[in-house]
Amino acid sequence: MKEYWKGGNMLYPVPAVLVSVGTMEKKNVLTVAWCGTVCTNPPMLYISVRPERFSMPMILETKEFVVNLTTEELAFATDYAGVKSGRDTDKFKDLNLTAIESKYVKAPSIDESPVNIECRVKEIIPLGSHTMLLADILGVTVDSKYMDESGKFDLKKAKVITYSHGEYYGLGEYLGKFGYSVKKKK
Repeated sequence: MKEYWKGGNMLYPVPAVLVSVGTMEKKNVLTVAWCGTVCTNPPMLYISVRPERFSMPMILETKEFVVNLTTEELAFATDYAGVKSGRDTDKFKDLNLTAIESKYVKAPSIDESPVNIECRVKEIIPLGSHTMLLADILGVTVDSKYMDESGKFDLKKAKVITYSHGEYYGLGEYLGKFGYSVKKKK
């Protein structure tokens, strides 16, 4: 039997990402779970951030940020960056995260992340509790240690994490490739 609940966010799990903002000289990192792909061509994504977050003025000033995928090794950092404010502490220093220069944006990338997605804000959409930042993806950096023999990013090797109802999870087992349900048997 199913229960009926009032409207709310039940679209889970979602990526738990570290978003780096600012510049190499004045930087911050925050955790974002409200994020996702918006368009393939041109490549775009969105993040939704509470307007009162310390990082929001930095994003609005530069109109740039980097989405850094997180791993099981980065789970502690992912949680910490979501509960501590950059107003009170240097999260890069606290977490021993290595800020590296990005190729297309001033915001630093996180070296420990397997994938860094450099973004430029295209549109700012106030929505209520969060402001959506719709962004063009300018470039992506992938750590070669997570590539398989065919040159494909190996999600299982990277041990990327997700977020669901206040909890972090590792990704499950591989179930099949897109289109496997209709693929003709050999």
